[in-house]
Amino acid sequence: MAAPKLLCDTAGMSREKWLKARMHGPKGDIEYTIGGSDVSVIFGINPWTTPLELWWIKKGLMEPPASDNEDALDMGHLMEPIVAHWYEKKEGHAVIADTGLYQHADYPYALANLDYRMKDKDTGEPGVFECKSTGWRNAEHWEDGAVPPYYELQVRFYLAVMDLNLGDISCMWGLNPNNERATQRIHRDKAVEALIFERCDEFIQSLRSNTPPTMTDVADPKLAMQALARLYGKSKKGLPTVEFGKKQERSLRCIAALQLENAGYREAINKNEREITAHSVRIAEMMKEHEHGVLETPKDRLLIDYVTKITRRPDSAKLKKDYKAVYDDVLKASESRKLQVTVDAKPAI
Repeated sequence: MAAPKLLCDTAGMSREKWLKARMHGPKGDIEYTIGGSDVSVIFGINPWTTPLELWWIKKGLMEPPASDNEDALDMGHLMEPIVAHWYEKKEGHAVIADTGLYQHADYPYALANLDYRMKDKDTGEPGVFECKSTGWRNAEHWEDGAVPPYYELQVRFYLAVMDLNLGDISCMWGLNPNNERATQRIHRDKAVEALIFERCDEFIQSLRSNTPPTMTDVADPKLAMQALARLYGKSKKGLPTVEFGKKQERSLRCIAALQLENAGYREAINKNEREITAHSVRIAEMMKEHEHGVLETPKDRLLIDYVTKITRRPDSAKLKKDYKAVYDDVLKASESRKLQVTVDAKPAI
């Protein structure tokens, strides 16, 4: 494979110009592009974006959705040089800044905008270096040589674009670089690479043929439902009823059965709560102002807690009555759509 083509230097480029360059190349002459962070989306394993949303973005039908936590994104960018510093100091490999936007020699749609390059301290072999940061709750995803699969696909895509054989990915989740940081090495695998570009080719073809992907390949169904709500918005009254075919019957019946089962659970929980309340009356009467009680038995102890908890909530009725302007100003509308399937039996003939 030939070396990648350097399209431009992104140093000092405004975010708007950078996004345009990533979308269609710096000259605007690339019909559709795929970047490293897009690959896991195409595979349906990205935790934040679905293939259909990415398809809409690439088609220019929607803007990339705003992050739920812009501060976390900013922190990630600020952490990159810190992660790179400790990688270079602890692993000993050289870190090389690279602000180029590169194009794959054989797949013109494949673009790479790296965090850094690296050079192995022992062999001098060049490679890709990717910086990540996360919260301590996600540290387990980096244990025992593991790399989150959506990041691994990103690095493998960069290796292909840059025609390099090794890539390091380093992640920090705390202030102690000795035990709150992990670095993993990824070696190029041509077989995996072939699968990546097979899926990327299919995605590019779907854009050209105007055939959007379905949500069935998304690993997280909850993410898929959230994405559909973002894409299509709220329901509209007066539209015709959608007619489903035999192909969807199994899913619809499964939804109906599970919803009916959940309704039974809720009924059982409500029944249990009523019984708990009935049994609690005499116990609470004996506790009076006391917070704790105990019943000793030969085999165990029953510990009773009856503690006052104070929950402070705005008095919405008073707020609306006495401070209507404030009430109207802070009132937040919340939209949601939940699929409900009801089995409507036909009368016997």
